[in-house]
Amino acid sequence: MPAEPVAAPLPFRDRVLVLAEIGTLTVLGWIYLVRMPMASADLGAFAARLTAPLPSRWVDLWLVFMMWAVMMVAMMMPSASPMVLMYARIARGRGTAWLWHASMFAAGYIFVWSVFSIFATIGQALLARTAMISNSMSVTPIAGGAILIAAGIYQLTALKNSCLGHCQSPYSFFMTRWRDGASAAFRMGVDHGIFCVGCCWLLMAMLFVVGVMNLTWVAAISILVLLEKATPYGRAIANTAGVALIASGAIVAFLR
Repeated sequence: MPAEPVAAPLPFRDRVLVLAEIGTLTVLGWIYLVRMPMASADLGAFAARLTAPLPSRWVDLWLVFMMWAVMMVAMMMPSASPMVLMYARIARGRGTAWLWHASMFAAGYIFVWSVFSIFATIGQALLARTAMISNSMSVTPIAGGAILIAAGIYQLTALKNSCLGHCQSPYSFFMTRWRDGASAAFRMGVDHGIFCVGCCWLLMAMLFVVGVMNLTWVAAISILVLLEKATPYGRAIANTAGVALIASGAIVAFLR
């Protein structure tokens, strides 16, 4: 049984430091998305020469993976900030190197979303191979409606509520999982990332409906996730969004 973590208040300066790191990752992610490289040539002459011997489909898959992985950082790091701050608050009260350990916690979280990005890349490749996705990287209306309805139904399930509950209660999460050290911080970040993927994976699938590179919708989904995880009304917001998604899916599938 892990020792009960001590959560002394995080000094303002340290809080700003943690938020600055999260903000920097988020901003860099959005800059990458806005300037999205579509081919190796877009990465510069050196990258073009480096990738020239490789089959073009490998390069394309790598760029798609990079798009998803960076997008997940840009979308999800703001909503993870309460958990990272709580980790930093506890770690600072229990020893040195707290900032490094907090960074390892965030790295574990990002690792899980990177694994998710591999599956998203495979899914996008399969959709492209079966001609179910257009040049704008959106699926057919029937498929899009099905995704929206599935996402809406999932919003109302017990599994969604359970995963959301873990994301909304940082202190409870650490009470049952706390271990000291950098490697333990990474593992806790992985645990939190798994709950977060369980909470939000179908929301990410909605990007196939409106276009994977539609940055307006990327921002909208990011805000929805943040409201679900970081406000006292998260479950009500999730349920309301679920009903809206089911209705939208029916409209897209049958009335469009």
